[in-house]
Amino acid sequence: MLILGLAIALTACASRPQDVLTPVKAGTASTDKVDLLVATTRAPTDEPGIYFNGERGPDLTLSNVVVSIPEKREVGSIQWPSRVPGDPARDFVTTQVTKMQPNEAKAWFKRTSGKKRRVLIFVHGFNTQYADSVFRFAQIVHDTDANVAPVLFSWPSRGSIFDYNYDRESANFSRSELAAVISAAATSPAVSDVTIMAHSMGGWLAVEALRQIALQDGRVPAKVSNLILASPDLDIDVFRKQVIEMGPKRPHITLFVSANDRALRLSRLLSGRMTRLGAVDITREPYLSQMESATGITVLDLTALQNGDRLNHSKFATSPEVVQLMGDRLIQGQSVTDSSLASTNALGSTTLGAGHVIGSAAGAVLTAPILIFESAARK
Repeated sequence: MLILGLAIALTACASRPQDVLTPVKAGTASTDKVDLLVATTRAPTDEPGIYFNGERGPDLTLSNVVVSIPEKREVGSIQWPSRVPGDPARDFVTTQVTKMQPNEAKAWFKRTSGKKRRVLIFVHGFNTQYADSVFRFAQIVHDTDANVAPVLFSWPSRGSIFDYNYDRESANFSRSELAAVISAAATSPAVSDVTIMAHSMGGWLAVEALRQIALQDGRVPAKVSNLILASPDLDIDVFRKQVIEMGPKRPHITLFVSANDRALRLSRLLSGRMTRLGAVDITREPYLSQMESATGITVLDLTALQNGDRLNHSKFATSPEVVQLMGDRLIQGQSVTDSSLASTNALGSTTLGAGHVIGSAAGAVLTAPILIFESAARK
């Protein structure tokens, strides 16, 4: 019944045109542009406007994709074309899709990174077609206004809720390539800082890639300062071991969790009834005690948010409050529980509430409706 319910909830995605990435001329429409570097392990396809499908490719492929976003839209939303070509005045469309060679990445970075020379690497989750990953990341980059060079890592997901095991193995298939992308960014003298953001099953892939780098090189690169895991589809015991094996010199980790995440309920059933990291209730044991003893981890509980997606699985991208919080603070590597949060009104007057302290090892700021729980040390 749960699988059937999820299938019904996702029928709108299936009704969209498949070739929405066909480039169009922006014309005179008032739009904003997001210039992406896309690294993918998907298999290429000759089908127009699709470029890559959900099968596994032989090599890592780079592309430069420029997404045009209409000005009049709600923060957190993607306005999909109802037909191809889309209308830049109303729809998300691409204006450029170009295959890129590795030696061309330097020029792209110089064009997009700004003065801070920061890189944001995004890893999408389960049940995500190539076009979904491109438009979703473009929306996140645009709405957070984070002033970063945006790199999308798109791994071979078939975009079907019935291919969970295939997607999970595809994430494993792509681990070394993601590690190579992270290492290339972190070792470049032109890059000042790297933040990695991963959603759902992509959280396992991101953590595993960092673990692989740490085991090979002795530590996670110092420039990788921040890891954001949104609704991570990760076994809690596996995550704990991965973090330990990263070593003490690891990035600060921010978790977005929601106890009413319907997609992770399905994942739990498919994973031997093991609770997924992105669905824990941090106000209850044993998670509360584990959080009190954790080092360098911030948890944002989004359970009470009502303005997310229907599955409560993508609130980090669809909720305007969370999008603003990411842009103002998290992608910049700043704490979300210090006193400046209230003074800058980063979440808006309707979401700030009274502060509370839980235990001696951690502080929690209760916002309405976001519960922020941060371990005492940010190492």
